[in-house]
Amino acid sequence: MAKVSVEQALAKAKSHIKKGETAEAQALYVNILKAFPNNKKAQQGLITLGGGQRSAGEKGPPQAVIDQLMSLYKQGRLEAVVAQAKDLTAQFPKVIALWNMLGASAAQIGKLDQAVHAFDKMISINPNEASSYYNLGNALQEQGKLKKAIEAYNKAIALKSDYAEAHNNIGLALQELGNLDEAIEAYNKAIALKSDNTVTYNNIGNVLKEQGKLEEAIRAYNKAITLKSDYAEAFNNMGVALQELGKLKKAIEAYNKAIAIKSDYAEAHYNMGIILQEQGKLKKAIEAYDKAIALKSDYAEAYNNIGLALQGLGKLDEAIEAYNKALNIKSDYAAPHHNMSLTLLAAKDFDQGFKQNEWRWETKEFKGKYLTTSKPMWNSEKKQRILVWGEQGIGDEIMFSSIIPEIYAASSQILVKCDKRLIPLFERSFPTDITYYSLDAHVPEGEYDLHIPMGSLPLTFRKSLDSFKNSASGFLKCNTDRAESIKSKLTYEPGKKLVGISWTTKSALKNASNRNINLADLARAFVSSNTQLVCLQYGDVSNEIGAVKRDFGIDVIQFGDVDNKNDIDGLASLMGACDMVFTIDNATAHLSGALGVPTKLMLPYIADWRWSIAEESSYWYGALQLYRQSKVNDWHSVLALITQVARA
Repeated sequence: MAKVSVEQALAKAKSHIKKGETAEAQALYVNILKAFPNNKKAQQGLITLGGGQRSAGEKGPPQAVIDQLMSLYKQGRLEAVVAQAKDLTAQFPKVIALWNMLGASAAQIGKLDQAVHAFDKMISINPNEASSYYNLGNALQEQGKLKKAIEAYNKAIALKSDYAEAHNNIGLALQELGNLDEAIEAYNKAIALKSDNTVTYNNIGNVLKEQGKLEEAIRAYNKAITLKSDYAEAFNNMGVALQELGKLKKAIEAYNKAIAIKSDYAEAHYNMGIILQEQGKLKKAIEAYDKAIALKSDYAEAYNNIGLALQGLGKLDEAIEAYNKALNIKSDYAAPHHNMSLTLLAAKDFDQGFKQNEWRWETKEFKGKYLTTSKPMWNSEKKQRILVWGEQGIGDEIMFSSIIPEIYAASSQILVKCDKRLIPLFERSFPTDITYYSLDAHVPEGEYDLHIPMGSLPLTFRKSLDSFKNSASGFLKCNTDRAESIKSKLTYEPGKKLVGISWTTKSALKNASNRNINLADLARAFVSSNTQLVCLQYGDVSNEIGAVKRDFGIDVIQFGDVDNKNDIDGLASLMGACDMVFTIDNATAHLSGALGVPTKLMLPYIADWRWSIAEESSYWYGALQLYRQSKVNDWHSVLALITQVARA
């Protein structure tokens, strides 16, 4: 309706009123408001038809106005409802129906302050209506005001004791606050009032999953599905729990059911991609993520995982492009920042890679704990007292300790806080006036001027490939006298080479188990070679070693004088006694590489960033030669090469 025709319609409505033709006038006003909901002349015309200019204390607007507003609401034209209801509540401030439509519409379009104000008004008019408190609680919960939301829900329950939905939402708020046991109690109250409440069973499953009670969570999801066989969300959530249990086949079945019910379920496609990625089916995983993005264009998490899959395929430029797409959607999303850093580092862009790697502190996966101190972080200032502190696992501490001599030269004094098992080795290898503390020790702030985590040292000292030459030849020193003594005790057959082996990692990092090799497979690679195998693996592996002896007649020596886990200095001497080391990607690789012992490192198809892409040697440790899987989970080609090396 063009502007001129609106004016004509308004004039025509006035003409009808003068003639007493109120029905015709009302129809014209309603038609105007269908096209232009905020036309104040039409609104006022309807109000006048309903009884003239009435005070706020009188009854509300005519039914035609309410009907027209409700029609807009049903059409989903919520912005128009908010604008029109706002004007109407100014004229009729005691009409609850108007405040209700204003609050409900405002809440749905994210205008939460307006929604809270509207529900508060409803309560002030009639403080005995439970649904008003419930709606207020929902709006407060959306605002993140969880404790106030719980108060509102409790008031709703005080007025309506069987209000199952309010108990359920109290559970949601408590869950978000991290009060998981209390959340379960609230959900159980909701179930007691409404035993067929499928949403609540699903919510119980989510809490149990968060608590790590995965089997119980699956039972809760199954209860929800029993009550509602087409409950796509419950199937999806059950898939996540099954996935965490390692039951990937059943998880895939659950995701497929969720997608069959709800084909546009972006999250289910995304979760399917995660499983495919864990299985090493990277191209299929990317296809699943693409489906999720097609359904949800701002799916930053899917773009991030596409980046990881592309990185695994060696497509580093495309991986970086995917991470950038994630960051264009969500600029403060730590995971793609950090993952991009690993991609850049794998591509040997050390300057930008280590800068991006500072995002590690913001990711959920990173296990390091930042130092509590009021002192500023070191930023290349010269000749000051610097505390260097370890932040990650022992392998990383060894690797980054290669930079200690360089920061020592740039400071007036350095203090090193590290795993206490490394202190004897560091004391022997680095300048003698360095002071060492164990990781759990408190270092008084008066002892240092600045601090820096070990993983941040490369920001200054490892900006190019050439900078790694400073330490690649080996920078740690074992106790050579002890090494010679060990060698004499281990050399049972003259002429045989002592070969140290390590085959497993206990790392909690995702997919770390993909690095592991079966001891029997590794040991058999040395059959018919002129070698004596020596165990460098920590932990109780006597059963594995016994099985290899029993089944294949292969001896793997466990040197009892050294505790491979707790006596790292002794382990260094044990490595120093060996002619060669064969290991997977674990702390053994870092220690033997740092000692300069000739080491063969066996890597999975998707290897860690520090071993770069398709390289045959390490820029961190010159003593390391790298042997990579040719395809996912296939150690046969690697072990075939190891056999050749062992027999050479």
